[in-house]
Amino acid sequence: MKSFASREASRVFSRPNLAHRTSIIAPRNANIRIHEQRRGFRGTKPLLVVKPYLLADIGEGITECQVIQWFVKPGARVEQFDPICEVQSDKASVEITSRFDGIIKKLYYEADDMAKVGKPLVDIDIQSDISPADEALLNGGSGKQDDEVLLTGGGGTQEQKAHSLADPQEQEIELGRNDTKAAAEDVPGSDQSTSLPSEPSKTQRQPGKHASLATPAVRHMVKEHKLKIEDIEGTGREGRVLKDDVQRHVESMKQTTTTPSATSTPAPMITQQLEDQVKQLTPVQSGMFKQMTKSLSIPHFLYTDAIDFSSLTSLRKKYNTGREKPERITPLPIIIKAVSLTLQQFPLLNSHLDTTTNPNKPQIILKGSHNIGVAVDSPAGLLVPVIKNVQNHSIASLAQEIQRLSSLARAGKLSSADLTGATFTVSNIGSIGGGTVAPVIVGPQVGILGIGKARVVPAFGENEELIKREECVFSWSADHRVVDGAYVARAAEEVRKCLEGVEAMLVRMR
Repeated sequence: MKSFASREASRVFSRPNLAHRTSIIAPRNANIRIHEQRRGFRGTKPLLVVKPYLLADIGEGITECQVIQWFVKPGARVEQFDPICEVQSDKASVEITSRFDGIIKKLYYEADDMAKVGKPLVDIDIQSDISPADEALLNGGSGKQDDEVLLTGGGGTQEQKAHSLADPQEQEIELGRNDTKAAAEDVPGSDQSTSLPSEPSKTQRQPGKHASLATPAVRHMVKEHKLKIEDIEGTGREGRVLKDDVQRHVESMKQTTTTPSATSTPAPMITQQLEDQVKQLTPVQSGMFKQMTKSLSIPHFLYTDAIDFSSLTSLRKKYNTGREKPERITPLPIIIKAVSLTLQQFPLLNSHLDTTTNPNKPQIILKGSHNIGVAVDSPAGLLVPVIKNVQNHSIASLAQEIQRLSSLARAGKLSSADLTGATFTVSNIGSIGGGTVAPVIVGPQVGILGIGKARVVPAFGENEELIKREECVFSWSADHRVVDGAYVARAAEEVRKCLEGVEAMLVRMR
């Protein structure tokens, strides 16, 4: 019986369809018991990954950006979408946010350094589970684990193998975020930490969110005067420091130093030896340098015309009577609307010259929408935000859009979408001064209009009597490869008719 039971148990245990059973009992009379077979499992701690976070491609062919300000330093804990730093390109400022939860280990740049697109920006110790898509992003889309930096638990050694970089095209950029949850902690021995003020400000004022944030031009002024930006009271948006704030701070310092010496004996005059200074171009100046260099290949021709602003001024005074300042309109939205009505009759001025698709056979692209760029003098330099679909705007809505874009430009918050897609440009240089200007065309556009300062001049009336007239000179620059002087002259005459007879223009508006 025992031999039969042993053979039976052996036969049953070797069946493939019973291999998954945990226990097998022999026949009752065999007095044999087969014990359970258990499979052991061993748990491991989650792996921690230290990866370089790349500066993503922000479009428009930009290859480098200037680091304006760091919101974190080594040792700071960040969460997803927390701002890491703000960078300034040749068009606008952008806040770079974190894609992962973790701790900042290293900063690759100091403030005011030029960061390269596609190169490491910071090192982040990722301390949470990541999705397969994020893991592929960290490994450059390869999915290999050999490129990770594995940190063993229990105070062991660190095995660093970080060779793969994240795909810069998949890094997220979030515009307009001003809040941060990162808590900065000091880490000894770090040679990449940014310098933060160690002493409290002498004044007891409450700075805004961005009291230490300014455009590159303002930061250069602060460096020239050897000041600390934290000591300057900013009057810009959310405490942002502007050029006027720096100049006001310098004047106040001069007054405090000269007041005690006013009663003392005047000291002999000391001749100061002024030295030459070498400065790098700001990102905005670099963009202007590249664009204007390209514009040298465009054969410009200039056409000027004097416009009588009497009808336009009369309409504005009637409309602005009894209205608050934000609701009042300036001549600029009326002029832009007149230009849009003219572009419907002269579409060549609202076109792009394409010389890149086939250099041997250039072609003209007639643009359907009137996207008019408006030059704005900002603290960072000349910026040209774009008003989209002017043909669908009223004069009142154009005034609001101009005010919105101008505020964003002066605050350095214009996005790439606000600065691209222009089909024609208007430069209101008269808001600063000057009667006649020769504006430079920005390719691939074929035309630009420069508006001078309106002046009161003597003129003759209908009965040859001497009268006062408010005139403004309009300066047109056009690409002679596309349009000729007669075409531009007819377009300029149409704009003059619209502005000298504003009532008739309003009848034509949709």
